[in-house]
Amino acid sequence: MTQYREIGWNFDNSYSCLPELFFESSEATPVRSPELVVLNKSLAKSLGLDVKKLQSEEGIEVFAGNQISEGALPIAQAYAGHQFGNLTMLGDGRAVLLGEQITPLGERFDIQLKGSGRTPFSRGGDGRATLGPMLREYIISESMHALGVPTNRSLSVVTTGESVIRETELPGAILTRVAASHLRIGTFEYAANRGTVEDLRILADYAIQRHFPDIEDNEDRYLSLFQEVVKRQAALIAKWQLVGFIHGVMNTDNMTISGETIDYGPCAFMDEYNPMTVFSSIDVQGRYAYQNQPPIGQWNLARFAEALLPLFHEDQDHAVKLAEEALFKFEELYHNHWLEGMREKLGIQNEEEQDEALIEDILRIMKKHRADFTNTFRALTLDKPEETAMNGATDFTHWYEQWQERLTRQEQSKPSAYQLMKNVNPAVIPRNHRVEEALEAAVEKADYSVMERLMDVLSNPYAYSPEQKEYSKLPEPSNGPYRTFCGT
Repeated sequence: MTQYREIGWNFDNSYSCLPELFFESSEATPVRSPELVVLNKSLAKSLGLDVKKLQSEEGIEVFAGNQISEGALPIAQAYAGHQFGNLTMLGDGRAVLLGEQITPLGERFDIQLKGSGRTPFSRGGDGRATLGPMLREYIISESMHALGVPTNRSLSVVTTGESVIRETELPGAILTRVAASHLRIGTFEYAANRGTVEDLRILADYAIQRHFPDIEDNEDRYLSLFQEVVKRQAALIAKWQLVGFIHGVMNTDNMTISGETIDYGPCAFMDEYNPMTVFSSIDVQGRYAYQNQPPIGQWNLARFAEALLPLFHEDQDHAVKLAEEALFKFEELYHNHWLEGMREKLGIQNEEEQDEALIEDILRIMKKHRADFTNTFRALTLDKPEETAMNGATDFTHWYEQWQERLTRQEQSKPSAYQLMKNVNPAVIPRNHRVEEALEAAVEKADYSVMERLMDVLSNPYAYSPEQKEYSKLPEPSNGPYRTFCGT
């Protein structure tokens, strides 16, 4: 095991100290001939890992699940989830948590292998993943990080040298995911449905200790836990809306207590601004459409509150009242984050009552003229209204004049306003057609250069560099809407 310690792995296993209700021991299934195809070198360094040694045979063996690093204690976590509104008992069916990496700065991060084989929660599945979806999660999660959106991250992708059978035969792969934790709303639902009140209390205490140590001594710390998660989810979903991100599968098992984005299955970024945009092939009712993300976030938090009720107060009616008071604050918290963010997207640095109407007007005009969400704000940031799809339209011309006049009613200069806009309006996002282009080259031709160029451009989305212009272009018109699928 010495060679694995030299790589820099420094595992702790605090989650495994919880009651056995919450996990099952589960080692990864070895694979035939793993090959490292993507390594996140900057993330590796921040975790305290030796980049060169990670690329060695010993490093790749850990990423593939063929070897267990010293200190690791692989487990599959148990959780439940309201999936499209229906509660299901779940668990890591194709992932194992190796342990928690303690960084040189003393930070703690879960290290999880995704696609590493069957677990006790696989329910008949093979526990494997294919290369395309794992690369897709790598691209989108790292893009979200660069955009400043809280997210789990991707450390590596290895191919397994084995095929995975889905609709066709596809190359298998394993993603190494890094997260503040994998504690989900669904983890608490699992405790409430399968465990005792004491199990629930132990889980809540663990979540507080790990993510909210400042409230540990609060007399009403479990209510404080709920309030803190409400705050983080309100801030997170506002950030999604501000960059046009559509998660696609906001089930309660995909909502973290830490406030990080997790599960990059059918997600995508909106091109044309349309609040009803849905990409997921299985979301036929539009439950998780762009405009529904804030109310669904609140709905999910209501399920979290239900699970925690026994800890809020021994009198259930009083516990429900406490939960409702905290939950109702979500809407205001979310709205304030969104409004502040939209002001910044328009360079507005003070507050006026009519700002919201100005914001709603531009969104309405964008929808009417089928304007691209990201490129509209990019053009406004560069003060090039002629580059928008709305150029020449009377309603947009009138709005633009109002906006320009609004910018004069603040102490900051217009150059200062445009600089603020540059800091918050990305010049590029992972456009769906660009992501598909990169995945096709990698999966069909084992050509990772397309993905590497894309990742380089996306690594600093606020740079407004010349090479980003090409990646801001829209796809060619197609016969139907873009559709995404849950990665398997």
